Amino acid sequence: MIHATAVIHPKAQLHPTVRVGPYAVIDADVVVGAECEIGPHAYLTGITHIGPRNRFYAGAVIGEAPQDLKYKGEPTALRIGSDNIFREYVTVHRSATPGAATTIGDDNLLMAHSHVGHNSVVGDSVILANGALLGGHVVIEDRAIISGNCLLHQFVRVGSLAMMQGGSGISKDLPPFTIARGENGMCGLNIIGLRRAGFTPEQRLDLKRLYHFLFRSGKKLRAAVDEARSLFPGEPCRRLIEFVSATTRGICRDTSLRGEITDPAID
Repeated sequence: MIHATAVIHPKAQLHPTVRVGPYAVIDADVVVGAECEIGPHAYLTGITHIGPRNRFYAGAVIGEAPQDLKYKGEPTALRIGSDNIFREYVTVHRSATPGAATTIGDDNLLMAHSHVGHNSVVGDSVILANGALLGGHVVIEDRAIISGNCLLHQFVRVGSLAMMQGGSGISKDLPPFTIARGENGMCGLNIIGLRRAGFTPEQRLDLKRLYHFLFRSGKKLRAAVDEARSLFPGEPCRRLIEFVSATTRGICRDTSLRGEITDPAID
């Protein structure tokens, strides 16, 4: 199950069910869980702990040193959960600081040439499409979709079930359930994603009204957030409100020219 040309450090810990392809390289401090598959020319390094059933395609570089000029070679970590797919030439960098880790959750799809920078946190069931680039310390919450060639500045957050249109870029936070367009823009809710995730028509309508109240009413955002807490008590609305309230980088701006909602339909 390990190709003869693979180079595996004697101290690396591989579960007996791991498959390793030709010319793959695995360094000393790497731990690989059950039923993982490591493709040809993949490179696993750093203090990297990998859970079960992950697949690394050709040329993936996992756990390499951070691209941070402050980093001085300290031993730092990467943690990967289970059932993730890392396609061709994906790069995931370990933390830039001892005692912290870059973290990848479960059931994620990282498509070819996507990049996860140091100290980033990727939740569960996230999709990074081809060429998506995450700077350092980025946080991606569960079930978000980052489309092809999207750019995410360091320290930004992307909320659960948010989606970025292809080629968009953000240096501000993107709230849960919303869609990013262009540069630091939003263009409404990810209604299809909400429907697929099982949100009820009532929940989707409440979120649509909340989105309008926060981002299209002309109110100052902080004042709107404070007022929205009492007006929109539902759990999905609370998640969006608290995400916006916690921002330190600011929130992407709404780019729609539409006025008030006149039709209560949400689909």
